Amino acid sequence: MPSLRVWPGTPYPLGATWDGEGTNFAIFSEHATGVELCIFASPDDAEETHRIELTERTDLIWHAYLPDVRPGQLYGYRVD
Repeated sequence: MPSLRVWPGTPYPLGATWDGEGTNFAIFSEHATGVELCIFASPDDAEETHRIELTERTDLIWHAYLPDVRPGQLYGYRVD
């Protein structure tokens, strides 16, 4: 699968938010030392197709914007 573009995004709103052009991901964690966004191609996949380290953090909210991600995308987080 081709690489995904990752932009800084915004801390609000929390969750995965489609804006008509891409999706903003924002997750709150008071104690995390690192957060990775995992993108899956299908619900049966044992491993993600992309693992994206969230490097942007505003206060206690980790965030990123993925202009290539559309509604219905399967995702999860790995939090350290």
